[in-house]
Amino acid sequence: MTATVTEPVVAPRLSKKFRLQWEDAQHAWVLLYPEGMVKLNQSAGEILSRCNGERTLTELVADLEQTFDTTGLQADVVAFLRMARQQLWIEY
Repeated sequence: MTATVTEPVVAPRLSKKFRLQWEDAQHAWVLLYPEGMVKLNQSAGEILSRCNGERTLTELVADLEQTFDTTGLQADVVAFLRMARQQLWIEY
């Protein structure tokens, strides 16, 4: 059975095809790949920077909610991770 992004034990990680880094010149997180670069908005960068293959979805959401002193982020994080997986940015 293949894991889905909504499972709390899923631990997403950045695909080996991409490298995430902070670009001072862009004032943003970017995803680098052989053909180019994707400039990420702040939310996307914060989520992807936590996708290390060790944090579960539950832990990732809890860390974001604690960092930004808010609650209720799970639906938005799941939606982003679905899109990121479709773009092949992350894997499980």
